[in-house]
Amino acid sequence: MASVTMIVPGMALAQDAEPAEQDAAPTSFETVKQDDGAIIVTARRYVPQGAITASKTNVPLIETPQSVSVISRDQIDLLNFVDVQEAVRYTAGVAGENYGPDLRFDFLRVRGFIPVQYIDGLQAPVSDTIDNVGLDLYGFEAIDILKGSSSVLYGSTPPGGIYNLTSRRPSSRFGGEVQVKYGTDDFKQIAGTITGPLTDGVNARVTGMYRDRDGQTDHVTARRAYVAPAVSVDITPDTKLTALGYYQWDRVEGDTNGFLPALGVLYPNPEGELPRSVNLGEPDYNFYRREQWGAGYELTHRFSSALRFTQNLRWTDYSEYQQIIYANGLGADNRTASRANFPFADDTQQFTVDNRFDARFATGAIEHQVLVGFDYRNYREQSAFAFAAATPIDIFNPVYSTVPIVAPAVAPFTDVRLKQYGLYVQDQLKLSNFILTLSGRQDWSEVTDYTKTPDLETNQNKFTWRVGATYLTDAGIAPYIAYSTSFLINVGSTVGGERFVPSEGKQWEAGIKYDARGLGDDVRLFATAAVFRIEQDNPLLTDPSSVFNDIQTGQIVSKGVELEVVTRIQEKLSINASYSYTDAKITRTEFLPELGARLEATPQHKASLFVDYTHDTGALAGFGGGFGVRHLSSSPGVTPTTIPAVLYTSPGVTLFDAALHYDIPGWRLAVNGSNIFDKRYAGRCNGPVGCFFGQSRQIIATVTKQF
Repeated sequence: MASVTMIVPGMALAQDAEPAEQDAAPTSFETVKQDDGAIIVTARRYVPQGAITASKTNVPLIETPQSVSVISRDQIDLLNFVDVQEAVRYTAGVAGENYGPDLRFDFLRVRGFIPVQYIDGLQAPVSDTIDNVGLDLYGFEAIDILKGSSSVLYGSTPPGGIYNLTSRRPSSRFGGEVQVKYGTDDFKQIAGTITGPLTDGVNARVTGMYRDRDGQTDHVTARRAYVAPAVSVDITPDTKLTALGYYQWDRVEGDTNGFLPALGVLYPNPEGELPRSVNLGEPDYNFYRREQWGAGYELTHRFSSALRFTQNLRWTDYSEYQQIIYANGLGADNRTASRANFPFADDTQQFTVDNRFDARFATGAIEHQVLVGFDYRNYREQSAFAFAAATPIDIFNPVYSTVPIVAPAVAPFTDVRLKQYGLYVQDQLKLSNFILTLSGRQDWSEVTDYTKTPDLETNQNKFTWRVGATYLTDAGIAPYIAYSTSFLINVGSTVGGERFVPSEGKQWEAGIKYDARGLGDDVRLFATAAVFRIEQDNPLLTDPSSVFNDIQTGQIVSKGVELEVVTRIQEKLSINASYSYTDAKITRTEFLPELGARLEATPQHKASLFVDYTHDTGALAGFGGGFGVRHLSSSPGVTPTTIPAVLYTSPGVTLFDAALHYDIPGWRLAVNGSNIFDKRYAGRCNGPVGCFFGQSRQIIATVTKQF
């Protein structure tokens, strides 16, 4: 009869490695001047070792049979990433900035699919009409990107993966920073975070940011305010409650969000070169406003050294409204653009909670880490829009209206409630160097569509599972292989009223990871190589006869290779390098022109390298700099439809970035440049008047006071 024993306390306490590491450094880079005059700039978390998003436990990344990329706060600060879609520039398998430098949202593609956004392990209030909620990156410690099927832990998710933002947490050490930025397009930002103990067992943090900037498009300004309080309370030695909240306000004036003619962006226009800054909207009419907030907590209780309970809970409220006049056609003279008037409103509320037990024990020689959890999501979305014609405009000499423009009255578009329940179990069995991961989850969902008479209710239930195997050598080399399934709830119906069914996915993935554990404390490195194949059945594709509707048919296959390495050597040299090949196509469809078509906004090849070095001795002690290059191959802007009949493909582009920085104790001065040679390129074109310029040269100076 096999014996069952609890793992020794030291092993169980490894679960707390992540919070303890956060307490070690209230700010990102820490600068110390040694007795010999050397300047040491420490970035403790530049190279990731763990991500609770990957397994909902603190199992190290190298033991997780899935490709996971972590973009740490140290990396974000060094490369001066302003938003998430910039932050993935040096990450394999992820394409960002799909609509150029959008001032509202983070547009991403992971392995060809739009990922679902999570915040502190709980799904953000996203829907069919909102891909992400655009929370500001300054409020977060890290971005975890889980590539591939993730339904077995997170329920309804696309087969390409998800990404999770981890909020800045309170620390038991007093510290923080005040930061000022100024740069291209009158970019102005002031931000700060402060953390420390309030009393014994009670720690707090508050993070805030205000930004006022212009866009690269004429007559566009954007303002944002963000604040995030957090308090942690040690209720007992074994029980900890961390309250987390955020509020964000956005207002963008004058923006059309692109929508420029292909003749002038993608192709030469016979009438001349279209200025990259041209605004074909109505600057005094167009605007976007958004308010959102979230409040919740994380509760942990340790029953013993080998058994722990965690509950994450959050309520969110999100509302946005925009009115926009934009170009939607180009006349035969190649200079007169027809325009449309499009007001849109969206309001969502969501309650979500995740409860889980994490236990460690042994059966004979086999060590187990078992996860058992139950989560619940209650989501309500109401949206409305209108569509009307607007006056034409000369694209080379735009003259805007001098009389007030009235927005047409909006009509309901969606009114839906989603309730989702999920029960999941995972066991990671470890025998010597071999690790077997077994996971299963059952989801139950109820979708109510209030736009129908009577209310239309449908149930979409699904079981998903994963099996993965890893062999971890003493040198830190870990080959792995895994098979997993996924499903995605599709809210809505066809034009004929037929309800969509869940899209189903399956993935094979194999790879190898390396953490350089034998190279000494001066070398921190994490490298991954992966190959994958994803099949998704019953995807939602654009209706060939109407770009405003979807149809459900066919199959998508995405396969590829991803290579990635992040390293920091002797606290001087930092390297981010990646390469990915993604072949994502429609392999089965009833609409023959779609057969074999590549998924939009997904380059087949993406390669990037950023190298940064900091001097630590001599007259240049504390001074450093870096240089980066990134290449994206061509990518289609849209899949084939009858509207438009022509496909538009953005050509490949190679861009260069650079950084200079100077560190002394308590201060950090930096200047970062992206697209430093000011390459003019099309970020995406999805129609004859659906083009978006990529980000022009951007130079931003940053002064940070740390304390």
